[in-house]
Amino acid sequence: MAYRYLALLHPAAGAQAPSIDEATHRLHPLRMQCHRPTTGCTLYASADTPVIVLPGQGLVLGHVFSRRGTPLTHARQFPPCPTPGDLRRHILDNCWGAYLIVQVDPTRADRLTFQRDPEGGMPCLHRIADGSGFVASDVELPVHLGCYRRSIDWDAIGHRLLYPDIKTARTGLAGIRELLPGTRMDVQEGRTTLQAQWSPWDVINLQNPYASAREAADAVRAAVGMVTRAWAGVDRSILLELSGGLDSSVVGISLKDSAAEVACCTLVTPVPGADERRYASQVAALIGAPLDAQVMGLESVAHDFDVAPWTATPRVGMLQHATDAIMEQARHRHAATSFFSGGGGDTVFCYLTSAAPAVDAFRQRGAAQAMRAIRDLAGLHQCTVWKAGRLALRRQLRAPGPPCRPTDEFITPARAPCAPDLHPWLELPGRALPGERERIFALAATQIYRESAPRAMRAHLRLPLLSQPVMEATLRAPSWMWIAGAQNRSLVRQAYADLLPQAILARRSKGSFTGYIGALHARHRPRLREFLLDGMLHAQGIVDGASLERCFEREPSPRDRSIGRILELCAVENWARHQS
Repeated sequence: MAYRYLALLHPAAGAQAPSIDEATHRLHPLRMQCHRPTTGCTLYASADTPVIVLPGQGLVLGHVFSRRGTPLTHARQFPPCPTPGDLRRHILDNCWGAYLIVQVDPTRADRLTFQRDPEGGMPCLHRIADGSGFVASDVELPVHLGCYRRSIDWDAIGHRLLYPDIKTARTGLAGIRELLPGTRMDVQEGRTTLQAQWSPWDVINLQNPYASAREAADAVRAAVGMVTRAWAGVDRSILLELSGGLDSSVVGISLKDSAAEVACCTLVTPVPGADERRYASQVAALIGAPLDAQVMGLESVAHDFDVAPWTATPRVGMLQHATDAIMEQARHRHAATSFFSGGGGDTVFCYLTSAAPAVDAFRQRGAAQAMRAIRDLAGLHQCTVWKAGRLALRRQLRAPGPPCRPTDEFITPARAPCAPDLHPWLELPGRALPGERERIFALAATQIYRESAPRAMRAHLRLPLLSQPVMEATLRAPSWMWIAGAQNRSLVRQAYADLLPQAILARRSKGSFTGYIGALHARHRPRLREFLLDGMLHAQGIVDGASLERCFEREPSPRDRSIGRILELCAVENWARHQS
């Protein structure tokens, strides 16, 4: 199982925490190690969780690496820092990984600080009131210990449905919040204060772009390779989710000659559209790994599946659950320690579909670079240069829009719209360029990926392309550099031109599960209708029963967007029914 921890905060120095024996018994089958960074806090961690004790500077839970990929496992590998804040800044600037820093202010013993890594590899939920509460890897631990009783936050559920792609500190449970990646939380005198410590805007605002596309491609390849090999050295036995697309292929080829045993798994659907074996087999052969091709059924996929007890926010639907079950079975067959995925690659490799890169080029480099970007856009989208130029000019003149718009389909009119709770990365600097806005908005949305894969709590889920070094390497390259030569993700294609098969490098798209999702909806449609109309979302007045009825009465087209929305409602409904 992935690393788990529970930090109990006590209202006074003399307050008693559960003993380690009691905690071990009640949290069975976890074997727990105990740490007391201060008299007001007791931290329990599963026995396999790495804990670096830094004398006078606190604890680090999880994995920390140097920028060369060297694991940092001992206090002596960190430089002496005058203050806890200096240590946190050193780790952000010179290290990376999946970690949580826990520190006590040496000048105020009642002040605790928790800082989460920028990529969100170490989960962190918290509930703190009146000086007591907990910080935990998941909600199951405080529930089992009697520190929390599950209660649904229906306002948060409404927000989740209106803004499904926004990651916020709110969860679906009352009183439970998440410490977002790259954020610091200070706890003092019963109050919590939050401050973002790392943001992609910091990287862009350094104004340190690459001198050439070749320099950018080399930096991206170096960062991906370093991160992937570093995690492979930790995990030793890996199941790679290989789709056959460019992103997972990049991760796969980076595992070649690594220190780990690698097996690959690709998914095939019984309806056309998602069979990637032709491409996945080429990458598997290159790295000398077996390819496990698994067919996803239709009838065996349920809408009312059991929900993992550690989930605090509804993100897992029928497709995600089916994928999760197949991948977990494959991991056991291959005795793998962890999952590796190319998730987030489209975003981190700046796959934009608008004219924004041409506007960025004009504002950054002038008319000549803008014309080159317009020609690239025309070739990329198979349109005339005039049309690409017209769209770029329209984008240049248009005022910036909101970072997100509500998805109010099937939502009761009285509940929509409401203002979104914005992710810190959506707070824009004054002169943000259109392409930068688009790529960072999308980057913030990738933080929901781990919630969508409950297998991440059963085994480690590594997303190398969303690691801090890779994000920083790719953000330094301006958006127009990523469409050079009329290719999307141009820099990564250039970076791996000598390693990946030409058939993969030349791909403009990859397999889609759209047909499979439509087939799921068609097969389960009567049950989905009953499930939603008799459900808790309808009873709470969140979903509009009349609009649902009208939708179920008509025959949808194969690519009807309402199909995905129906399955999303079912995912939230199913999660809610499992919270009692």
